[in-house]
Amino acid sequence: MPKIRVLIVDDSVVIRRLLTDSLAGDPDLEVVGTAADGKIALAKITQVNPDIITLDMEMPVMDGLETLTAIRKIYPKLPVIMFSTLTARGAAATLDALARGASDYVTKPANVGSVTVAVQRIREELVPKIKGLCRRPADIVSCPVIRKLTGVIAAASASIDVLAIGVSTGGPNALAALLPGLTAQFPVPVVIVQHMPPMFTRLLAERISAVSNLRAREGEAGALLAAGEAWVAPGDSHMEVERTAGGVKLRLHDGPPENSCRPAVDVLFRSVAKVFGNRSLAVVLTGMGQDGLIGCQFIREAGGQVLAQDEASSVVWGMPGAVSQAGLAEKVLPLNELAGEINRRIDAGPPRHRAWANARTNVSFTKAS
Repeated sequence: MPKIRVLIVDDSVVIRRLLTDSLAGDPDLEVVGTAADGKIALAKITQVNPDIITLDMEMPVMDGLETLTAIRKIYPKLPVIMFSTLTARGAAATLDALARGASDYVTKPANVGSVTVAVQRIREELVPKIKGLCRRPADIVSCPVIRKLTGVIAAASASIDVLAIGVSTGGPNALAALLPGLTAQFPVPVVIVQHMPPMFTRLLAERISAVSNLRAREGEAGALLAAGEAWVAPGDSHMEVERTAGGVKLRLHDGPPENSCRPAVDVLFRSVAKVFGNRSLAVVLTGMGQDGLIGCQFIREAGGQVLAQDEASSVVWGMPGAVSQAGLAEKVLPLNELAGEINRRIDAGPPRHRAWANARTNVSFTKAS
């Protein structure tokens, strides 16, 4: 199989060398060129014909956003991974880049102590993303369900009391497309795991509030779930739901990563299955890997419902593909059809649980300006 051809764009000589050295050790990758700014990068694309580009955010002449916009006009399908700083400014710029068509992002290693550790971090975080984006349709490794479904799968007659969403690569844009399609005064709470570091998840929640009728916030320990509210798991913390005397609340913890992720979809989905049982609706969107697979099994065993995004509309069909291949998704749909299916399932069944009906009276559904 031909090697994946990578073009590195960064104004720092040190970073260009670090990335080149980090990728050079992988037999599937080949760095075919480097560029110190966006203008040079645009000229080099035609010269070296890369399969993928890593693009720095802050550069002279043309910064990352300007360069990305120019790339997308000429090469709408060429994968681009942004290389950004783990700061509030870097997070905001990264979300802007994703909205403009970046395929994914990796944060620059900071305060890691040595070049060796920095190289290892880049190999662990960047290399899988390069391979996932350049080998589409994704090769889904056969992933049979760990246990056979032991419970009787309930018919979809119970009312849905929670919407749980798991997403990774391509997630911000997928959420921006999906959530505005949910009905106004959405009658149940929404809990979301998007694989992102701290600061990124807070800004993502703010953007969800701005484009949808949901009031979205980054997850807070002890927060009470209510209809029409969306909670995004904070970066580097697992998020679960738990039933208490005062209602269903969020629990955050720093337990070990699962599927190399924290937050992990599986952690949230398992707790959703435990608390809501057959009143759960889980949706798995675009993403690399298999996070969410085991969690969906728990939800189906509890009688809950599962939907997955289809391959054609996914940036990477890893997570939803694994769920689909395991036979856990009741429907596999294009992104633009998922909101309608969610609304139909939320509206189906007996009248809404009184706890959420009461909660609705305290929720404002005015779209953020």
